[in-house]
Amino acid sequence: MSHTLATFVLLLVACGATEEPAQAEPSVAAGQGGEGHGAGHPGAGPHQGPHAGHQHDFSDAERWAALFDDPARDAWQRPEEVVELLAVERGMTVVDLGAGTGYFLPYLARAVAEHGTVLALDVEPAMVEHMRRRIAEQSIPRAEARVVSPDDPGLAPGSVDRILIVDTWHHIGDRTAYAQKLHAALEPGGSVLVVDFTPESPHGPPPEMRLSASTVATELRAAGFTPELLTESLPYQYALRATRAE
Repeated sequence: MSHTLATFVLLLVACGATEEPAQAEPSVAAGQGGEGHGAGHPGAGPHQGPHAGHQHDFSDAERWAALFDDPARDAWQRPEEVVELLAVERGMTVVDLGAGTGYFLPYLARAVAEHGTVLALDVEPAMVEHMRRRIAEQSIPRAEARVVSPDDPGLAPGSVDRILIVDTWHHIGDRTAYAQKLHAALEPGGSVLVVDFTPESPHGPPPEMRLSASTVATELRAAGFTPELLTESLPYQYALRATRAE
């Protein structure tokens, strides 16, 4: 088995898959074939029922950083395109929810420019500490990493402009209730961008963990958002924008 395929299989097993994939493209295998972006995801507790989230152990930050931050990820995650879809403007306050190892931090910091702020939120303290070291070592400006509770992003009402959620939404427990808190945290006209693996993608978490774009749209609409499925060129993921009314 090749190194990249072995890495991909390891990640899928860690995320709950039990079968080895028949094929794995090196760009995905060397990056993050299973659980994408976040680490200790919001709501990643042992939930039951139709709003269940999914629990994984992401306390070994350095191990996951080798997967989440592999340069090969860029070819399929297309971070510049994702940030463009987020529609960030200079001076905005942007949240990366389930930020994991901080993969998107440099891209978001550049987008908000000198008067903006990036808040990287995660429930796993080890990942937040990893991001704090990353911010310091790479001199990433205008970025702050915070530990948040599983059921609350800890954001003040009307305090942020954009919220990025990559490969994390399916980990949240009561997603509609959580979305209502995100809705309250946004400025009028603000938006959430959910990026996650499609149900038919050959890569990603086990099929039973995936959520279709239509399911996510329904959950966000129930929280007061206006959802819109965006046109993008991501090979394995969809991008759904949900806007709070002006």
